[in-house]
Amino acid sequence: MSLEFSRKALEVKPSSTLAITAKSKELKSKGLDIVGFVAGEPDYNTPDYICEAAITSIREGFTKYTNASGMPELKAAISEKFKADNNLEYKPDQIVISNGGKHSLTNIFTALLNPGDEVIIPVPYWLSYPEIVRLASGVPVFVKGEKLDGFKVTPEKLQAVTTDKTKVLVLNSPNNPTGMMYSRDELQAIADYAVKNNIYVISDEIYEKLTYGDNKHISIASLGNDIYERTITVNGLSKSYAMTGWRIGFTGSSLAIAKLMSGIQSHQTSNPNSIAQKAAIAALEGDQQPVLDMKNEFEERKKLIYRLLGEIDYLSALEPQGAFYLFVDLSGILDMKYKGETLESAAKVARILIEDFLLAVIPCADFGAPEYMRLSYAISREQIEKGMGRIADFVKSLEK
Repeated sequence: MSLEFSRKALEVKPSSTLAITAKSKELKSKGLDIVGFVAGEPDYNTPDYICEAAITSIREGFTKYTNASGMPELKAAISEKFKADNNLEYKPDQIVISNGGKHSLTNIFTALLNPGDEVIIPVPYWLSYPEIVRLASGVPVFVKGEKLDGFKVTPEKLQAVTTDKTKVLVLNSPNNPTGMMYSRDELQAIADYAVKNNIYVISDEIYEKLTYGDNKHISIASLGNDIYERTITVNGLSKSYAMTGWRIGFTGSSLAIAKLMSGIQSHQTSNPNSIAQKAAIAALEGDQQPVLDMKNEFEERKKLIYRLLGEIDYLSALEPQGAFYLFVDLSGILDMKYKGETLESAAKVARILIEDFLLAVIPCADFGAPEYMRLSYAISREQIEKGMGRIADFVKSLEK
């Protein structure tokens, strides 16, 4: 008789975004003129001063273990960052530095959840949230945000699904995949709901520095002591500093939760990469102009892609307020035909676009939105124009 594999592991869905990204890279390696709207990372190189700090740390022999939950010097820098950027007082011992944002989330859910505990996840959502919850023996509970409301959820919607098993709410602002943000008033209402129901809030703020126009990022934990005590703030350097491959994420939380996560991490991975931690200190304490320059360029690309989409019949989107994604509503073309084939879903649209138009996009069924696709504008303006032209050609070829 064969031995059984872990049921939790067997139930994990592979990341569709990584699969499509890999397919796009494969076709490009064959010399095909692929335009990829799939990137979940800036197309910028990590700023030179950050790289130099890493090189210096290697030359100085800083290649050994550090404290399992991160270097004291980096924790101090993150503490200052929270104070300056987010009006949050997290002492260094309340901070846990991990191997990226996903690792931070894994630490959090492992520390908080017991089997059967429910985690409310607003829809649309980043596709890894429910998978990480399930791996931590939790139960994802989905609440749909409507397009008319900017895909955001209200306390009333949250209360409708709250039970005696509800333990955590996941909040992501700016949001992946929608690009929408919660205002201070909206966050205050959600904070009041969380305090009233005595549940934790995981505030994923990884895109906080990529906001546009008058939209200002607010950390929900800054809205009062009661919500501060119930919030675990998640952030990292991947998006803001173009450091996706360096794998540095971090959390701010109550001391009790930080101690739990530190203990978990000490057994699972030990410390984050020592060299990347040195680079992270340079990122946080060094020149912030490259971050601002990148944000400003993303804002111009956002304007471009949003304008070009508005020129294509049947497709629509809300103008992003943050991050670097355009969340495109395909309902206007679903049930239309391409070469006699009915378009039932975004997944079919994505397949046709990559096969016939050499265009890679992310269909959003795994984000809880099967009628939508996500376009990343973390690519050059030239590529955006070329790609949007291919989408326009595709839509023009459809028959009702």
